[in-house]
Amino acid sequence: MAQFYSPFKDKMGNQLTWPQAIKKIIGRWQAYGEDLLLLWLRFVGGVPIHTFRHLCYRLAGVKLGAGSTIHTGAKFYHPGGVTIGSDTIIGDHAVLDGRAPLTIGNHVDIASAVMIYNSEHDIHSEDFLPIEQPVDVKDYAFIGPRAIILPGVTIGKGAVVAAGAVVTKSVNSGDIVGGIPAKTIGQRQIKDYHYKLGRARLFQ
Repeated sequence: MAQFYSPFKDKMGNQLTWPQAIKKIIGRWQAYGEDLLLLWLRFVGGVPIHTFRHLCYRLAGVKLGAGSTIHTGAKFYHPGGVTIGSDTIIGDHAVLDGRAPLTIGNHVDIASAVMIYNSEHDIHSEDFLPIEQPVDVKDYAFIGPRAIILPGVTIGKGAVVAAGAVVTKSVNSGDIVGGIPAKTIGQRQIKDYHYKLGRARLFQ
């Protein structure tokens, strides 16, 4: 069957058929729509009213449990992939990546400027294609300021990630990890977790 080529090419310079071109055009407009949504959420993130922000986040697709808080300045990638349990606090200027499922459990304390990614580029791919893997943060975990969690990682129940750590591999329950890349540096002394995190800071 003859191929009818369009006047369009992909980013690698390959000629596209009309069905391929139409698919890419639709995808490009969908990406524009998501970019506008993310821009709106950036503005929303600066509003110092928790109830307003949380309403907007839920309308954008974030699944946010009872009593949980996302402080100001949060940045999202595909908010519909983000699920947060109950009584969890997300610090200011967090990055929450939902391009693959991001699941954050109950009573999780995430400090300021933590970045959680579940999409990265394949540096060995000729097309520099993305690799997407889910991230799962279990109940009662604590992630310190400016830590980075990379794709495919599970943070176990009650685990602690030290400030500034870069977590490239999963962390066992109750472990304390730190460094670049993060390694086990200790164990939490408590094993029975039953605390609650309390109220969020006003206007943050």
